[in-house]
Amino acid sequence: MTSFASKTFCRVEKLCHHLPVVLNTFLVFSITGEVSYLVMVEAPLEKKTIWSSRWKTAHLISQYFMLINICWNAMLFIKTSPSIRGVFLGGEGMGQGWRYCYTCETHTPPRCSHCYDCKVCVLRRDHHCVFFGQCVGFRNYRYFLSCLLFMWSGLLYATLMNAEVFLVILKEGVTVHSVLLLLIPWIMLISGQVSPRAFAFAFIADTCVVGFLLVSAFFFFHLVLMFRGQTTREWYSSRRPYSLGIMGNLYHTLGLRWYVCWLCPLIPSPLPGDGISFQVTGSLEPAR
Repeated sequence: MTSFASKTFCRVEKLCHHLPVVLNTFLVFSITGEVSYLVMVEAPLEKKTIWSSRWKTAHLISQYFMLINICWNAMLFIKTSPSIRGVFLGGEGMGQGWRYCYTCETHTPPRCSHCYDCKVCVLRRDHHCVFFGQCVGFRNYRYFLSCLLFMWSGLLYATLMNAEVFLVILKEGVTVHSVLLLLIPWIMLISGQVSPRAFAFAFIADTCVVGFLLVSAFFFFHLVLMFRGQTTREWYSSRRPYSLGIMGNLYHTLGLRWYVCWLCPLIPSPLPGDGISFQVTGSLEPAR
C-alpha cells in the first residue's frame, strides 16, 4: 500500500511539474492561432483596401517569427542546466564568501544557492521559475530574457490585434452582459449566455491583456536587474558589489554580440573574458 501511494505521489508530482509548461504552450499556440484567424479571415471583411496580401504576409511572418523565438528560447532554457555540476573545482579556486552545501556535498561561490525544487545548487541563482519548472541562473539567463522579450512583444501585438474584439463586444455600450463576458467568460459559456465562438474570442482577448501586463512587469523588472548587475535575491540590497557598469552587465548577460543575439538563440555571442568570474564568484580570478 505504501509503495502504491509513493508511486502515485511521484506521478502526480511529475504531472504538476510539467503542467505549467503544457499550459503555457497551449496558451501561446491558442493566441497565435486566434491572431492568425483575425489576420486571414476577419480583418479583410471590413478593411479590404488596407489588409492586402502583402500586409497579411508581413503580419504572419512577424507573428511566427516571434512564436519560433519564444518556443526556441524556452526549449533551450529548459534544456540548459543552471547547476554548478562540472563547473567549479575546490582548493585554490575558492575565495572569500564560499560556502559548503551539505546537500550537494560541494563548495559553492557567494552568488550560488541550493534550490530544493531542482534539487541542485544553481550558479548565480536568480529565482525558480514556476512557469518553466526550472531555476534561472548564469547559464540560461540569456534564453530566459530573450523568451521574455518575445513574449512581451508577441502579447503586445496580440493585444493590439484583439482591440477590435473588445470594440465588437462593447459596440452596444457597457452593459452587464458585455462586462460579464469580458470578466467571467467561462461562466457565461456554461450558463449558455454566449456561443462557443464568442467565448473563445473573449477568453483569448482577456488572456492577451492579462498576460501582457504580467509579462511586462517581469520583463522590465529583469531588464532593471540586468543593468544593475543584480539578481532577484539581491534586489532589496542598496549595495551592488557585482556590477560592472551598464555595458559591462549587458555584455555579461547577453554576450559581446548582444545587438544580434536576440534575433536567433543559436547566434553565438561569446561572453567577455574579464568580469565573468567576478560576477559569478566574487573574484577576479579566471573562472575554473
